[in-house]
Formats: sequence, structure tokens, C-alpha cells
Amino acid sequence: MTREVDEQRFLREEVKSIKVDNKSIGQLIEDMSNTAFQGRALGEVVKVWEEACRASDTVIYLGLAGSLSTAGQSEIIKWLIRNRFVDVLVSTGANITEDLIEAMGARYYKGSPRLNDAALYEAGIYRFHDVLVRERDYIAMEKMLAEFFAGLDRTRTYNSATLLNRLGEWLNARGIEGILTEAWRNKVPVFSPALVDSGMGVAYLQNRYRYGESFRILVDHFEDYELLVKIKARHTNSAAIFIGGGVPKDVIQLASVAVDLLLSGDIHKARPHKFAAQITTDAPHWGGLSGATLEEGKSWGKEGPESLIAQCFCDATIALPFVAHALMERVGKRERPPDLSWVFK
Repeated sequence: MTREVDEQRFLREEVKSIKVDNKSIGQLIEDMSNTAFQGRALGEVVKVWEEACRASDTVIYLGLAGSLSTAGQSEIIKWLIRNRFVDVLVSTGANITEDLIEAMGARYYKGSPRLNDAALYEAGIYRFHDVLVRERDYIAMEKMLAEFFAGLDRTRTYNSATLLNRLGEWLNARGIEGILTEAWRNKVPVFSPALVDSGMGVAYLQNRYRYGESFRILVDHFEDYELLVKIKARHTNSAAIFIGGGVPKDVIQLASVAVDLLLSGDIHKARPHKFAAQITTDAPHWGGLSGATLEEGKSWGKEGPESLIAQCFCDATIALPFVAHALMERVGKRERPPDLSWVFK
């Protein structure tokens, strides 16, 4: 009798073999969620994101690492922003600048890691693993950013959300359809904790070379962090969705640790994200944050015992298109997302 009771404790849901027939992507992801390994994990990521979209008074953070814009993913990010599956984007500088190359009318091209890189250099071509871009197109993007920087009020200090919001408005006025343009239209704040780790760093130096040491732009990343914490403090629940890891992941995770420090001065309290999901190719046993499990986050208070979490170890260029199409089918457009226009005031 004891063994039967133990069986009932553990054997609650069956693994179901996938039948091949005519089905939508959303139906396929649902079927995969009843299988195993990373197929099941991918289905669980969709469920977490879907639940976060349907929950009341919930702010959704998206951490975007690496350089996915060079890999054909930027239109997905814009769609997620447009339909408010994202309320706050925390991104590397690369993702929100390298998408501008296509937005300016240039292109990325299929390449191979087996190409002769010395020959590519001589031909004026940059390589991102198996993707190629003309050097002159990349430099044109940097020059455009330098033009934007040159027009800024340099007597004030910016946080990255305000700076990138201004850039989104500037791009919109010029008909350049980037991630930042979409974010500006939908009042979605975009934070980038490492702006210089992109074409923006070169753009800044171009102006320093042109105008001399009098040219300065000050970005307060400490204010960034305070704003990210304030956003979380204004809402009952929060969701943390991570594509990759790195600095964007950690900044979002630490926002849940610091809320009560900001509100009451209590450094020992945390308000865990109610929903958390990650897609990454890194592994936990290397000890880095990008592979760190969301279970590990519970020891910090980043996620809690009741948090709905899912982690899928998969290339984002495989997982993200499936997730986005499943969300389009199952949710469509999110109703009543939070208004974060106050961030820019």
C-alpha cells in the first residue's frame, strides 16, 4: 500500500508521443510540452510567458543578450514589443544597434566559419560566425549614431532608457524601423547597461575626434538600476524572460533583490519574480550566470518557492521563433499592459 501511495505522488502526468499530422506551431509546442528534455522545456517556456501575459498587474522584463539582430531575430523582438509581450527591454548594445544596418537598407549575408578571415578582412567584410556584413555598411551605422549623438543636449546627464528613447524618436522621424523605433512608439523603456560595447562606443569617439574633448555624453547607469527597481516596485507581480544571459539577465534578476531596500531600507528582503523563463546555450556546471539555473536564483530571492519557472537549453535562433509564433497563436496581443510612460518624465 505504501508503494502505491508513493507511485501516486510521483506518477501524475504521462509522457505522450507526438503524432505527425496537420497542426499549428502552437499545437506542436503544446505536444512537445508533454514529451521530454528540451522539447518539454521549450513548451514550458511558452506556458510561463503566456501566464505572465494573462496575469493582472504584471510587468514583463525581457533580457536580450548577444547579437541576435545579426542572426535574423530583430523582427521577432519588434513584434514582441508591438504586441506588448515585453514591457521593459534590457539589452546589449549590439542588439539595438546592429538591427539598424538592415533598417538603413543594407543586408547581412550567409557565410561560414570555414571562410578565410584574413581574406575577409582584405575584402572589407566582417564575420559573425556564419553571417557576413560589409564593413562600409557597419561604419555607415556608426556614423548615423554619431550624427544622433552630435545633436544631443550635452549639458545634462542621461539614463540609458531616456537616451535610447530619444534615439527611437530620432530614428522614427527618419523612417528607420529599428527595435528602438518600435519601443519608442509603444512607450517601452529600453535599458542597455553596456552601451559602449557596440557601435555606440565608436560613434562617441567619432564625435570626440571631430569636436575635441569638449564633446561629452554622460550616462548614469546607477540611475538605470534605480529605475528598473522602481518599475518593479509599482506592480504586484513581475516576469523575467531571458534570451541568453550576461549583464541583461543579472540586472533584471537583481531588481527583485533591491525593491525593499529602495522602499523601506531593508536589505534582507526580496520580492521574487513571480514568473521566470530562460533560453540559453550555456550550462550550469561552468559556474557562469548565463547558465545559472533559475532554481539557483531562489537562494538570492530572485525567484521564490511559488514562482512559475522554466529553463530551456537551446540556441535562441531555434527556440525564439517557435516561442513567438506560439504566443501569437495562443495570446495574440496582450490586453491592458502596464503604462510605463512615466519612466521618460
